[in-house]
Amino acid sequence: MSAPSRFKTSARDMVLSLVVLLAIIGSIVWLTQGCEFSPSGPTVDPSSAPTVDASKELSGAARRVDFPVRLPAVPADWRANSSNTVPLGQGATRTTAVRVGWITPGGKYLRLSQSKAPVEDLVVMEAGGGVSASSTGSVDVAGRTWAKHRGKGDEPSWVLPLDGVQLLITGSGTDEDFRTLATAAQTAKPIAKS
Repeated sequence: MSAPSRFKTSARDMVLSLVVLLAIIGSIVWLTQGCEFSPSGPTVDPSSAPTVDASKELSGAARRVDFPVRLPAVPADWRANSSNTVPLGQGATRTTAVRVGWITPGGKYLRLSQSKAPVEDLVVMEAGGGVSASSTGSVDVAGRTWAKHRGKGDEPSWVLPLDGVQLLITGSGTDEDFRTLATAAQTAKPIAKS
């Protein structure tokens, strides 16, 4: 009686090993629900996102930067969930961008960035680089013209220069969400530097 061929044994062992590995991976994915298919793009569960005090964060930033910062009066059901300041530019033109993000009741995200940086620098920074800062059109919001730009992925950016400061809105919100934040931002008075 002859021993089984080495090739047949190796191939059979390899197939059995793959079946065991796939069973383990499948069990892990099933137990952790680690895969999700979302053809309409990402959404945010408003109840799971962190909350920040936009008024407190923007007031603190207003004391630290050398340009006026505005606190927009957004709808009461929008929840501020992020706030930060980031350096922008280099050398003599180095400045800061003050950013606050909100989650809408529909689970969409919008961020307002305020900076005295040139429009091009702010647009490219907010888009994560790799985009042209050229305007793709404009939109009128309560008598002011906001320039439209490409943002990160398929998210747009709207920019309005106002009193030496660029206001930039970006995110996954609807046009109506953008208009709501644009109106609130352009009508807000600068925060007093107390």
